Amino acid sequence: MKNFKIIISLLSLCLFLAFTGQAQQTPAPEQSRSVLIVGGTAHLGTGDVIADAAIGFKDGKIDYVGRAFQVDKSTYDDLVDASGKHIYPGFIVSNSTIGLQEIGAVRASRDQYEVGTFRPNVRSVIAFNTDSEITPTVRTNGVLMGQITPRGGVISGSSCVVHFDGWNWEDAAVKMVDGVHLNWPTTHHKHNKDGVIDIRKSKSYDQSKQEIKSYFTEAKAYAEAYPNHSLGTMDVRHEGMRGLFDGSLTLYVHADDARAISEAIHFKREMSISRMAIIGGYDSYLVADLLRENGVSVLLNSVHRLPRFKEDDVDLPYKLPKLLADEGVLFGLQVDAQMTEMNTRNLPFYAGTARKYGLTEEQAVMALTRNVATILGIEDRCGSIERGKDATLFISSGDALDIISNNLTHAYILGKSIDLDNRQRELYRKFQTKYGFECLD
Repeated sequence: MKNFKIIISLLSLCLFLAFTGQAQQTPAPEQSRSVLIVGGTAHLGTGDVIADAAIGFKDGKIDYVGRAFQVDKSTYDDLVDASGKHIYPGFIVSNSTIGLQEIGAVRASRDQYEVGTFRPNVRSVIAFNTDSEITPTVRTNGVLMGQITPRGGVISGSSCVVHFDGWNWEDAAVKMVDGVHLNWPTTHHKHNKDGVIDIRKSKSYDQSKQEIKSYFTEAKAYAEAYPNHSLGTMDVRHEGMRGLFDGSLTLYVHADDARAISEAIHFKREMSISRMAIIGGYDSYLVADLLRENGVSVLLNSVHRLPRFKEDDVDLPYKLPKLLADEGVLFGLQVDAQMTEMNTRNLPFYAGTARKYGLTEEQAVMALTRNVATILGIEDRCGSIERGKDATLFISSGDALDIISNNLTHAYILGKSIDLDNRQRELYRKFQTKYGFECLD
């Protein structure tokens, strides 16, 4: 058995080396020529739509948003005809491990976990791998930015926001640290015995909650005692928490249960934390009033999943976005399921499902763009197509939220034209040619 495990590990390592041995896509050069996209329907990410639109950008920034007949085309170097197509802001995936894990079976490619229970000093940004083979596959479907988040422990560490194009993590970073991630203890556990699922109350819940409170109390006292980083021997873990108490960082609480969400909000008040977001939020619709009144937003877990409990509406995961929208709770969609990295390519279609179950088309687009940017604290430069913001957007020949019609023809990150090819498309073309079929690209 031991030898078998060794063989599997060696085979996995060979697979990893084979993938990493493939030629990596070269990051796009800086924008040197101004671009004007004319025609098409522009979904601005603000809830507004412009038919027969014109979007212009220079030096990586959008400088024109309006109707095509109103713009002076001669002031731009390159014209892109988007007639009959759709223009969107770049979609943003939150709570992602893209760039931290490549192949789950290969330990050397897994960098989302660190040793320890409370580790707010861990920074995901320095571990982000811009050469990941997964990144091009998600760009192909319009996901151009991401919040890269560590995993494990009680406090997992700090997340960052990056563009999915760059030479290294410093080049890709939009925000080096945007918040600290806290895994709130689970109120109940599922036990499966002989096919019968039994839900039991967690015996360690209160103790775990008290440990969290004690740790935050210490960190807050540290921040108040040493406001100017003047401590001779710096406590790097408490330094990682400082931004939670001065409002510069967001506390992301991973929780699904209504009780856990409610108690996390009360904890926010007790600790005087100004910015909080819930990640997961399965029961968030049950405490929507509390969320709205306290300015707490929600990054909903995978829409394409089964209900948590047998008594739940079978369509509840699909309806959650609509339920929160009706209650006025700021929310976004994210991917946190099996094979999280690979499933990120399906993020646009989660919004498509939510649209089918009640969201308007523009609400669904906002759940992947401006709403997420607002929650991550980058709405001043990303998340919508507006003058002065980053030129991170794409053109699709069809509806980008529909799995059949999503087909990107152009994509731009900071005005840079992005290569939309990837290894999966390369293999598709290879074997279509081998067997004499016509490629659908």
